[in-house]
Amino acid sequence: MSKILVTGAAGFIGFFLCKQLLDQGEEVIGLDNLNDYYDVTLKQARLAQLTDKNNFLFYQLDLADRQGMAQLFADIKPDRVLHMAAQAGVRYSLTNPHAYVDCNLVGFMNILEGCRYSGVKHLVYASSSSVYGSNKKMPFSVHDNVDHPVSLYAATKKANELMAHTYSHLYSLPTTGLRFFTVYGPWGRPDMALFLFTKAILEGRAIDVFNYGKMRRDFTYIDDITEGVLRVSDNIPSPNPDWSGYDPDPGISAAPYKIYNIGNNKPVELGYFIEVLEDCLGTKAVKKLLPMQPGDVPETYANIDDLQKDVGFKPSTSIEVGIPRFVEWYRSFYGA
Repeated sequence: MSKILVTGAAGFIGFFLCKQLLDQGEEVIGLDNLNDYYDVTLKQARLAQLTDKNNFLFYQLDLADRQGMAQLFADIKPDRVLHMAAQAGVRYSLTNPHAYVDCNLVGFMNILEGCRYSGVKHLVYASSSSVYGSNKKMPFSVHDNVDHPVSLYAATKKANELMAHTYSHLYSLPTTGLRFFTVYGPWGRPDMALFLFTKAILEGRAIDVFNYGKMRRDFTYIDDITEGVLRVSDNIPSPNPDWSGYDPDPGISAAPYKIYNIGNNKPVELGYFIEVLEDCLGTKAVKKLLPMQPGDVPETYANIDDLQKDVGFKPSTSIEVGIPRFVEWYRSFYGA
């Protein structure tokens, strides 16, 4: 049995990871600051499903609390860390940039330092498909340059990858960054499109459709994300002594450091995504067509060759399966 620290334990992905690990008999320490970026009662409802487990211990703590984080690592000495906590959202970064610096940069530094001094065997952390920014080459590959982010959120995630590499190089800390592609499913985030669309349609309100609907997203179901994270967690990166230092490929390093995309490898037109949701709800959406929002991108598409090669996994849940599951949960949870 391993002792695993999961940050963002009351968040969408962190919650599912905790559930799966607990079911596997692992000792799980969950951390979350339960901030009010979105409905805290949803976070508390997720957490309530974890706190009655004998092998689960919860800490309410802010990642940016340097002393508190140092004490936490000293007290629990985790074997592995699954760092899913972050200030999320592209659009919110336009209005509250300091939240991203505090959580995603200062907080991530505290995670790295905790891992360094407590002898963590593997740090797996959430990055984002947002790091690809204005890249036009499709599908997005971890071997592509990602030096042109178009939002502060994306810039902080790229910074996390660079910070992690430094610690892998200097202190031989094995780190793996995961670029998630548009995660959705039951218990999902209220600021994401599927949640917003469902709520608006059921309330008889128009839905905001950006870029006049000319969007494509690599929607990835939560169960696929969970399985991918856990498989990667078991696959600890090793140093690569064959790396020459002259290779310009950003996906290769001499350090015990890896980056993977986790996406469905199948972009879906936003219009079709809405059609599937309408069928599930039995109601047509009233669409308010709007221009592209600052910081957003028209398309995402994950190249998952490295993920398949290294851990033998390919996400496979279609939106025709995933959206009905979300709608069933939403109706049950909110009595809609």
